[in-house]
Amino acid sequence: MTVSKMTWRPQYRSSKFRHVFGKAASKESCYDGVPITRSVQDNNFCAVNPRFLAVITECAGGGAFLVLSIHHTGKVDPHHPRVSGHRGNVLDIKWNPFNDYCIASCSEDTTVKVWEIPPHGVLKNLTVPWKELQGHSRRVGLIEWHPTANNILLSTAYDYQIMIWNLDCHEQVIKNPVRTISLHTDVVLSMSFNTDGSLLATTCKDRKVRLIDPHSGNMLQEGNCKTHKASKVLILGNMKMLLTTGTSRWNHRQISLWDQDDLSAPLLQENLDGSSGVLFPFYDPDTHMLYIAGKGDGNMRYYEISSEKPYIHYLTDYRSSLPQKGMGVMPKRGLDVSSCEVFRFYKLVTIKSLIEPLSMIVPRRSESYQEDIYPMTASNKPALTAEEWLSGINKGQMLMSLKPGSREAEPYPELNKGMGNSLDSCRSQSKPGALQLAYIQDQLGTKDGNDRVQAGDDSGRTPVSNGEDLGLCSPPRTENELRLKFHKQQEEIRRLRELLQQRDVRVKQLELEIKNIKNSQSQTSLTDLP
Repeated sequence: MTVSKMTWRPQYRSSKFRHVFGKAASKESCYDGVPITRSVQDNNFCAVNPRFLAVITECAGGGAFLVLSIHHTGKVDPHHPRVSGHRGNVLDIKWNPFNDYCIASCSEDTTVKVWEIPPHGVLKNLTVPWKELQGHSRRVGLIEWHPTANNILLSTAYDYQIMIWNLDCHEQVIKNPVRTISLHTDVVLSMSFNTDGSLLATTCKDRKVRLIDPHSGNMLQEGNCKTHKASKVLILGNMKMLLTTGTSRWNHRQISLWDQDDLSAPLLQENLDGSSGVLFPFYDPDTHMLYIAGKGDGNMRYYEISSEKPYIHYLTDYRSSLPQKGMGVMPKRGLDVSSCEVFRFYKLVTIKSLIEPLSMIVPRRSESYQEDIYPMTASNKPALTAEEWLSGINKGQMLMSLKPGSREAEPYPELNKGMGNSLDSCRSQSKPGALQLAYIQDQLGTKDGNDRVQAGDDSGRTPVSNGEDLGLCSPPRTENELRLKFHKQQEEIRRLRELLQQRDVRVKQLELEIKNIKNSQSQTSLTDLP
């Protein structure tokens, strides 16, 4: 009989994200003096895109939320205008992924409202929504945009219904959803789409995890684990797995991983700690990194997900003494690729009325664009229209590159003429010159956007975020910042003058061509005469 000798070999797993670290913004780059809501709802209360930051605020009478320019850091004016059209407390807000000037909000007043934000922010109180959705009978707790179809919005309320709305219609008040999903026996706690929007995962207060076909409203899978009470759910991109966060039978906070095709039992369960706050999961399908942030915690854990056992690989955690109430997440197209930033949170610190940006950075010595950590990512262009999706079509996300200069600047969308926020009602703290310059740039940007792309001009970008307008930045605080802005404005003026000169030359060329054509036509007509 032969005896096989076992050799012990250390298992080292190479990963380019092993040393990712969290970097909190300086005090000057935070948003101070924000009256964050005291609601006990287990939501993020914050929504971010590359242009605006929205946060639900505490107010007396009705519900409101604040919309700030992403660069308007520092002390926030306590009398800053708000979006305040709801009659009850606002419970959730979400930006449209395909329109940086469109945001949806839901409230205790049983309605969902969709707002058009002016290009330069909310300069006076906004009370008239673009669309109002009336269909729920109790307070609406969650809303979610479809990831690939334009103007498709989902909402769920304490009436246990999930309603699907089509915003591509002429009515300002929409009372009939295109589809109502009535599969739940209790309050829906969270919703998550897969990347192409063909599957919807939900968690419910009845402890069950459901996988639903949003086209038909039929339930595809249902999971119920007695040792895990799920509160939040995420579909992990195209990995055919679901992740839920919740509590164990002994009230320990835990995460569970499920096979998308079999929800009878979880693939993996891991207890984290004995705290009581809800765990918010965030997943980056580009880097396969999972971030777990607890409500009321100061720390944040992050992991790397793989398709093979043990599936979840712990990397490290970020520790802070400031507890978070909620977290906003910047889309990938708004990150600073020059500093190897792969994820950015906006942390709501209620005890200090503070919103603190937190960047997750891959340490690299080179300052050039790191293509291996920035694959093609989801863009701000829809893959389907609302009608196409409602007809039963599914399509993957439109992708874009984050490499500077590889994408063209999006022109401002045409806003409804009925929206009443004019540029004349500027706040006293805003910089009038910067707003006027930005307004001129916006007007010219819609005309010469193609010329700008052909010339490869990057003069309108800031070093903080790709493709941002100078006019939306906060006022300069130091002499160097003022000098830098002055030089940038001078460069912009010079570029516009050159553009005008080129157009003048082109006009003269066309006039000469027209004159030559007319002369040739007159000569031919003379020769044709007998």
